[in-house]
Amino acid sequence: MGVLVRSLRTAVSIPGALAPYDTAHVTVRYPALPARDDVERMSGRLAADPAGAPYPVVVLVSGVNCASEAYRWLAFRLVEAGFVVVGYDWVGELFAGEYGLTPGVDVVAAGPEHYGERPTTQALRPVLDAVAALNEAGQLAGLLDLDKVALFGHSAGGTVVLQSARAVWFPEVRAIVTYGAHTMASQMLGYPPSTLLPAAVDAPTLLVAGTDDGVVAASAIRYGEDPSSPAHDPVTRTFSEALPETTESWLVHLAGAGHLLAAHPEDPSTARGFLETPSDADPDRLRAVLGDLVATFLTAHLTDRPDAKSRLEQIAEHPPTEIADVRRR
Repeated sequence: MGVLVRSLRTAVSIPGALAPYDTAHVTVRYPALPARDDVERMSGRLAADPAGAPYPVVVLVSGVNCASEAYRWLAFRLVEAGFVVVGYDWVGELFAGEYGLTPGVDVVAAGPEHYGERPTTQALRPVLDAVAALNEAGQLAGLLDLDKVALFGHSAGGTVVLQSARAVWFPEVRAIVTYGAHTMASQMLGYPPSTLLPAAVDAPTLLVAGTDDGVVAASAIRYGEDPSSPAHDPVTRTFSEALPETTESWLVHLAGAGHLLAAHPEDPSTARGFLETPSDADPDRLRAVLGDLVATFLTAHLTDRPDAKSRLEQIAEHPPTEIADVRRR
């Protein structure tokens, strides 16, 4: 019998944001017990299954204009693997006068005068505080391991994760995974061309990218580079040059995968899928491999299960055909 996944929702204010763009809506998915009485059956408000507690927590940090529901497939996969999974939606300011779904990008903190002084996302700490409050009362009371938190960030969400997950700011973060993310700095923020910012991470980090990521390729112009040049490979540069040498680091490329593989179903009216490179690869199969990779990496680093560490080694040494390349240091 599979894991019964249920969700609960809350909201949190973002300090410093102006109304009405000052609220993030948070969805928490957890393993649940079947309904035990008519009240639970009719309301759908099911108790969490305490069997796997205390549960490590994974926060999914979305890309720009990607709703958190686009990562529901991954949330279910991770709940089934033994995590409680958190996503959030925040309609906030993307750039001056432009609003949309944002992972929270503090452009001042990301700029050349202040980079490294504080996290580049204003959302992560309030969201984690909201999760801590859920550990005090309700279905999840006492069932969360708030000292074992992982972050998964997609696209710009992955960038702010890589720029923010320093232990002094987020000591509870024990592992990081990103998809289609890097730390190259936009010239719009005042950086010279081809600037690569150091990643502010202290926990084991896995960078995943698609070999056919048209969005990253097209975005080269933001960094003063040639979109048609094979030398423009910001994810690999982030792995090789930006991640601290003292941090366990992995880089995995998925064969034929595009930028929006992680967001499914894609909303063609809002994200930038039109920049993707056509591919004959099977996206459902690639997502299955991505989900297995993320679950295995996080289980290996947030739990004591030796089978997960063995499975991670197996992926590294004998990767499935959907994985084009694995590097680690």
